[in-house]
Amino acid sequence: MHALILGAAGMIGRRLVDALVTENQVGGEPLTALTLLDVVPPAAPEGFSGPVRAEAADLTAPGAAEAAIAERPGVIFHLAAVVSGEAEANLELGYRVNLDGTRLLLDAIRMANAADGYRPKLVFTSSLAVFGPPFPKVIPDDHILRPASSYGVQKAMGELMLADYARRGFLDGIGLRLPTICVRPGKPNKAASGFFSGIIREPLAGQEAILPVPDTVRHWFASPAAAVGFLIHAAGLDLAAIGPRVSLTMPGVSATVAEEIEALRRAAGDKAVALIQRAPDATIARIVGSWPEAFEPEAALALGFRADASFDAIVAQHVAEFHGG
Repeated sequence: MHALILGAAGMIGRRLVDALVTENQVGGEPLTALTLLDVVPPAAPEGFSGPVRAEAADLTAPGAAEAAIAERPGVIFHLAAVVSGEAEANLELGYRVNLDGTRLLLDAIRMANAADGYRPKLVFTSSLAVFGPPFPKVIPDDHILRPASSYGVQKAMGELMLADYARRGFLDGIGLRLPTICVRPGKPNKAASGFFSGIIREPLAGQEAILPVPDTVRHWFASPAAAVGFLIHAAGLDLAAIGPRVSLTMPGVSATVAEEIEALRRAAGDKAVALIQRAPDATIARIVGSWPEAFEPEAALALGFRADASFDAIVAQHVAEFHGG
């Protein structure tokens, strides 16, 4: 199996590459080749004996999508995206990357299907931002898509295109509405949700963290390891079994900011919690306030997707990986 990872230089992309190489299989078949693409050159993995193509690429550039699938990868992980806060701040960039890039990839696959019958499995990373208020307290699988941010609109469009191209038989597609990934390691990105990780990551490293929203804000979370698990599990599914609803909400952990802070306190004490500085930001609060809080992801659970046990488990995973705990 030849795997193509778009967005391979990102945090989840790097972890996915490492997991695939460690397991040396994808979708139940031996992993034979890797193509890794991102807007910056991804690092080639160590310990993989098969051919690897790791290059910088912009899917919206002429011919880039066609070149990405030239070797006919059997499974494609589409992780590349402009994140929520940046997509809201830069409308043109968000639509170019999140919508046009996805459309050009799908059309390249369509044309290859017409030419030689190429029909890959495409795992598309979507977002909870496809939903918008008003919300029920817990959101079921059949809740209407009503995004309240440009990022959410772009991801919803991607979901609809994926479903249409799958319906027409050009590809086998599955969309994963990922929870907010927490705790994200490394430097903060431009996602509006970045503070959810920041108020854990920075205090654990002895640094101050900014909290721009009230403690009462509730959200839906998954650890980086859980997110990679979702992607790998999706690649192994018989997509004929999921039916016409090809985009699924992934399971997660529902927690308030206050519950996050208490999990930090249990892991690192009052000294760490004291490093959280409250600085209200109306723009961030508006974006995050338009996001859902909790789900009943019955379809994903029935297909075998599994979440973290608790927010304490999410924090413990980060501590174990980055602080030797």
